[in-house]
Amino acid sequence: MVIDTLDNLGKYAGLNPLFADVVNFLKQNDLNTMEEGKHPIKGGDLFVNIQTAKGRSKEAAVLETHREMIDIQIPLDTDETFGYTPLCDLPDFDYNAEKDITKYGTTMAQTYVTCRPGQMAIFFPQDGHAPCISEKDIKKAIFKVKA
Repeated sequence: MVIDTLDNLGKYAGLNPLFADVVNFLKQNDLNTMEEGKHPIKGGDLFVNIQTAKGRSKEAAVLETHREMIDIQIPLDTDETFGYTPLCDLPDFDYNAEKDITKYGTTMAQTYVTCRPGQMAIFFPQDGHAPCISEKDIKKAIFKVKA
């Protein structure tokens, strides 16, 4: 897991070659003015989802992991808190290969971190994360990057 400002995303390009494409996309596009929905960048290997997510309490947020994709989650209009638990500490649950997701039911996260607009959270396949923790609805961008 990485928590940082968007200005520093380029410093992580060595972690995945597609991160440089995300940096270039951000230079050429204003996430705040993009329509909601899925926007392909490099086929199924890199795309961004713009959405307004319903805010949840820590107790209602669901931990999830992805095997095939890395999430770069960016809150656009309000703070968003993320729960975090490493995959090695999570119980076995069924993996949905079609949606590339494992959801961990009512398992509570071990720790929490809050990102503000202008910041990002990067979650790798080994990072259990519970997004959308907020008292408000959250307009956000989620880059899905082939791991």
